[in-house]
Amino acid sequence: MLDVLCPMHVVVGPDGRIVHAGPTARKFWQEGDLRGREFTEVFDIRRPRPVADGSELATLAGAKLHIRLRVPPHRELKGVAVAGPLPEHMTVNLSFGISVVDAIQDYDLTAADFAATDLTIEMLYLIEAKSAAMEASHQLNRRLQTAREAAEEQAVTDPLTGLNNRRAMDAVLAQYISAGRSFALMQIDLDFFKAVNDTFGHAAGDHVLLEVARIMIDETRSTDTVARVGGDEFIVLLDGDLDRDTIEQIAHRIISRMTRPIPFEGAICRISASIGSVQSTDYIRPTADQLLKDADEALYHSKRTGRERHTFFAGLAPGRQSAQI
Repeated sequence: MLDVLCPMHVVVGPDGRIVHAGPTARKFWQEGDLRGREFTEVFDIRRPRPVADGSELATLAGAKLHIRLRVPPHRELKGVAVAGPLPEHMTVNLSFGISVVDAIQDYDLTAADFAATDLTIEMLYLIEAKSAAMEASHQLNRRLQTAREAAEEQAVTDPLTGLNNRRAMDAVLAQYISAGRSFALMQIDLDFFKAVNDTFGHAAGDHVLLEVARIMIDETRSTDTVARVGGDEFIVLLDGDLDRDTIEQIAHRIISRMTRPIPFEGAICRISASIGSVQSTDYIRPTADQLLKDADEALYHSKRTGRERHTFFAGLAPGRQSAQI
């Protein structure tokens, strides 16, 4: 009867030795039969107090026992001792408590190892269902996070070149101005790009734009911002208080590399670049609109005076610039 109702019980005789063990309790001792073993050889009672041997169990009758198995894997158990079923015998009914999940793996337990009225199996189903739901939730959150990051990246990235787009450039420019940082702004327009598209097709034009993006990345620093803001229009924000000679050198390196022939499927594509630049340090209170407007005017001065050149707005209209300060 006890084997069915309490499969995790042991019966201890008056000499402190185990005289019977339920079918699940027998799995604790994998070195043979539990019967004949001294109770304290297998079980270590921690609370409410230790006992020297199993014959003292009667002094703990009815108390909640905190027990640790002395044999690996040294699982923690809960138990209660009651007198019977024979005179001077004690029956100790045991439970794994919250360690039941680990115990099932340790002892390869199944539903048959628990009493039919034991809610442990139902609890395990709930734990498994909760774990599955939590894992599904984590996976969904990870997918949503990845999708959000991808959407955020796409929102500030030019899909063809992988450069920043105008939205990203506007954000960086606003941040630089609000922080009072020193920087230079280059506005770059490709010369003869329309002829490439008209002559060789848009695939050739896309190839040229990718090469242009690579050149700009090569000729700027990781701290600078390179953005494609139109079909063949680009803006470069050069971080820091660079002297004018350094900015000139960067501009001329970009122009020089863009004038080199760009092969595409047996054809040769030829472009150049015109650049206009402004420096934030030339303004007492720079605004994004004014910087972009002045850089654009310097750019078109470069185009009007022959293309394939770089112009500073400050050198173009010193009187007007003084009025901006």
